[in-house]
Amino acid sequence: MTTGVTVRTVHDVAGLAAVSDHFSDVWHTPRTAPPYPAEVLHSLVHAGGAVHAVYDGQRLAGAAVAVLGAERSTYSLVAAADRGLGYAVKQAQRDWAVGLGARTMRWTFDPLVGRNARFNLAKLGAVGTEYLVDFYGPMTDGVNDGDESDRLTVTWDLTAPRPPYEAEAHGPVIRTAPDGGPLARRDLADRYVWCRVPDDIVELRAADPTLALRWRHAVREVFLEAFVAGFRATGMSRDGWYTLTRTEEAA
Repeated sequence: MTTGVTVRTVHDVAGLAAVSDHFSDVWHTPRTAPPYPAEVLHSLVHAGGAVHAVYDGQRLAGAAVAVLGAERSTYSLVAAADRGLGYAVKQAQRDWAVGLGARTMRWTFDPLVGRNARFNLAKLGAVGTEYLVDFYGPMTDGVNDGDESDRLTVTWDLTAPRPPYEAEAHGPVIRTAPDGGPLARRDLADRYVWCRVPDDIVELRAADPTLALRWRHAVREVFLEAFVAGFRATGMSRDGWYTLTRTEEAA
C-alpha cells in the first residue's frame, strides 16, 4: 500500500457523513441530496454491512459499502476512490468478507467505462456474469444523466488466484461500431468474442449524448447475444477491448 494511505471501517456518525459527502462529490450531486445518505449507511452498518474508507494521510480519498448476501456471498453496493487507491479498498472489502466466511462478492458497473472494466476484470480477476438492461432506470446524477443505465454484474471469487489475461482481440470483424471502426470480433474457433467500448464514455456523453447512446445500444446487443450463447466477460485490454469467453458448459 502507498505510504501514508490507510483503510479502515467506519462506524461513527461523523465518519459516515464524510463518506456520504464523498459519494456526492464523485457523482456530482448536491451534498444535500447524496446518492447514499449518511443515515442509510449507518443502517447498513447496523445490519451487519461494512463501510470501508481509504485515507491519504488525514484526507478521505475513497470509500466502499458492502452487505452480506445469501449462501456465503457478499454484495458491494458502491465503491469510489482516487486513482491508484481502488485496489486497497477492494482488498479491505475482500478481507472483511472472507473473515465472515464468504466465498464470493458481486457488484455492478457501467460496462462502457473501460477503466472500471479493466480494474474489475483484469486487476481483480472478477468475471462479468450478467448483463442488466437499464438497471436503475433514468438517473439524474451529474455523471449518468441522459443515458440508459445498463450495468454488468461481476462475480469475484474471493479465494481463487487471479486468472491470467486472455489473448488480444483478433479474428474477423462481426459488427461495426458507431464511430465506423470495428465493434466486435470473433475467433474462428468460436471460443472468444471481443467487444470494443469508447475511449471515455463520460466525456462522450457530455459532448454528444446521441452518439453515446448509440454506443450503449451497440455494445448491449453484442453482450446480450454473447451471454445467451454462454459467453462471460473475462478480461479488458488497455485499448478498450473486452474479452468474452465461452464457458465450458456452453462449449
